[in-house]
Amino acid sequence: MILLIDAGNTRIKWRVVTPDTPHAALAEGAVGHAEIDMLATACRAWPPLVRAFGCNVAGATVAARIRAACAPLQVDWLTPDAACAGVRNRYESPARLGADRWAALIGARNTHGGPCLVVTAGTATTVDLLSAAGEFLGGLILPGVELMQQALARGTAQLPLAEGRFALQPRRTVDAIRSGCLQAQAGAVERMFRQIADAPDALCLLGGGAADTFVDLLEIPLRRTDNLVLTGLGTVATLPLQTFRTTH
Repeated sequence: MILLIDAGNTRIKWRVVTPDTPHAALAEGAVGHAEIDMLATACRAWPPLVRAFGCNVAGATVAARIRAACAPLQVDWLTPDAACAGVRNRYESPARLGADRWAALIGARNTHGGPCLVVTAGTATTVDLLSAAGEFLGGLILPGVELMQQALARGTAQLPLAEGRFALQPRRTVDAIRSGCLQAQAGAVERMFRQIADAPDALCLLGGGAADTFVDLLEIPLRRTDNLVLTGLGTVATLPLQTFRTTH
């Protein structure tokens, strides 16, 4: 059995799979950064685990805490490369692509055979184009909904950090802030989707904890698909080791 780990900026998601069924979760969950030690409980609950494989965008300290929690299992981390599992990476420097974005693209390739826009809405929102041939064409990174609202509150004297609601024609400041942030997310997604909109079977794969805040604003073909990162990690974890790069 394999423990898959998606170490994000806010939460650590995990999933237990078998090599024969890497996309079928035997168990899964999520913990905050303050609760990383709870991964040890998951490891003890599944004694047949033989390895852990993940991606980490949360930094070296979080990686070290995850390794300690999972010991004695060795934790290998996915490193983006020029190509893997049917996806070709056209980033100028392939290794500089975020490991979570790379894993999500691989997960998307195993989820939808046509061209797609891979959107993950969390602390940040990533919006990545994947061609029908499996080429990662490029993508966007923008602040997530909450970060946008926090930035307005920090950077201005009179715009509050308050809970507003969406409106097409906002008439309260808090609603104007909330609506502006949601429209910005939806607008970025829809503008990127235009690049593949005319292709057969073009689809937006939308996931992440903040996706539901603006999904109803999107007027494009889409599918709510959470945990594409773990799906991609499951795909890569079952490949021969020489076909992809990892770090310890």
